[in-house]
Amino acid sequence: MFIRKAFFTLALILVAISPFASADHHGGSMKKNIVETAVSAGNFNTLVAAVQAAGLVDTLSGEGPFTVFAPTDEAFAKIPADDLQAILADTELLTSILTYHVVAGKVMASDVVNLDSATTVQGSDVDIEVTDEGVKIDGALVTVTDIETSNGVIHVIDTVITP
Repeated sequence: MFIRKAFFTLALILVAISPFASADHHGGSMKKNIVETAVSAGNFNTLVAAVQAAGLVDTLSGEGPFTVFAPTDEAFAKIPADDLQAILADTELLTSILTYHVVAGKVMASDVVNLDSATTVQGSDVDIEVTDEGVKIDGALVTVTDIETSNGVIHVIDTVITP
């Protein structure tokens, strides 16, 4: 059940980074929240499941604003399967890792490039570096930026980062 919940949560985060994050509602554009965006994106299934397992769906669906550095399914696949299962089974560790991917406030790419660190919801700082490759968050390359949601913004990263 924990793994299922974790995968759902991850999926929600993944939906948040989808380029199709807005839905037409009564003739206007209504953005989905971070979790809804991640779920609908389709490449954040592990992240969504992890968010569910950690019990963070309500938080990341809440008012915010939040900035989420969202690892894709491919990023999670870099973690050996046994290690990933152990992380998903340890709610405290999982929560620590997931909240390390979240910064309070809405930090757009134009803001991120002017920073050398940011304090995460987990309480530790992530290092931000602008390189020839692009922007890196604790060594993870940001591959997609500024996916706006109703309660924040998602930046896609290629690696799961840990505190």
